[in-house]
Amino acid sequence: MQVLQNAPLAPLTTLRLGGPARRLVTATTDEEVVAAVREADAAGEPLLVLGGGSNLVIGDAGFDGTVLRIATRGFALDGTRLELAAGEVWADAVARTVEEGLAGIEFLAGIPGSAGATPVQNVGAYGQEVAETVTEVVAYDRRAGETVTLANAECDFSYRHSRFKADPHRYVVLRVRFALEDAAGQSSPVKYAEVARTLGVEAGERVDLATAADTVLKLRAGKGMVLDPEDHDTWSAGSFFTNPVLTAEQYAAFAARLDGLTAPAFPAPEGCTKTSAAWLIDKAGFTKGYGTGPATLSTKHTLALTNRGSATTEDLLALAREVRDGVRAAFGVELVNEPVMVGVAL
Repeated sequence: MQVLQNAPLAPLTTLRLGGPARRLVTATTDEEVVAAVREADAAGEPLLVLGGGSNLVIGDAGFDGTVLRIATRGFALDGTRLELAAGEVWADAVARTVEEGLAGIEFLAGIPGSAGATPVQNVGAYGQEVAETVTEVVAYDRRAGETVTLANAECDFSYRHSRFKADPHRYVVLRVRFALEDAAGQSSPVKYAEVARTLGVEAGERVDLATAADTVLKLRAGKGMVLDPEDHDTWSAGSFFTNPVLTAEQYAAFAARLDGLTAPAFPAPEGCTKTSAAWLIDKAGFTKGYGTGPATLSTKHTLALTNRGSATTEDLLALAREVRDGVRAAFGVELVNEPVMVGVAL
């Protein structure tokens, strides 16, 4: 277990933003993770758990406490059952399941970050989310002081949300277990219209598994959503805002302000309607590449806020507030940030 004082955090995030940690602990086993958490809790020390750093916005002042970087490794496959250590690189794990001919997470190819973060955010893309395949999450329960195993139903998964996100200071994910599918080299049924269109198939059809993953990688790369150190469009936290889910009343008010425009609309649970944050941002006047400072919208995708190389966290937040407020003024819809804020707020 490595311990560093006054350690830079920006290089550990995909945004390359944020001040230092007073103390940075890197743990490579589950036992080290639990020991570090217990030590911080016993000392009353503020604790920030860090995985791949792809979904974090850290303030310029840094973190005045212990940052626990989970660097555990473990990829165990038993038939169609998969167990990943929390520190496993998610994109690499997805690639391995595709190589093994197993479907279930192939449309999540190329997403940056660690495996342990996926159930927290209920990571999803292109019509697939981890809630569909996660069977159990093994986590350290800081309140109970013990390691627990939570079944899928206990995780309270919903759109980009979970029990872990709802109570962020209680659980530290150690391992995630999945039930995948052997579909004879075929993918899960294609759900997302853009993917179906690109593949030239109808929604609900299956395609070659490797082709499905490769198609998603190319779509993501075209939007600057696959990490590339040389491409500042990828110096982001991915989608900065979640797609708004509107009640029937909210959607009616929104529709009344469209002034002839046709907004994307998708059925959501409990009679709600989900619309597109990217569409709202674009139609409110914030087009690709918007901004003249060191933080701008991606030139490839309006939903990504990017560090052009010299930005501060405050530069990024100023842009985020401008976009959020502009969308609210234009459409009466409140955008909500997807990344976790550390020491800052919109």
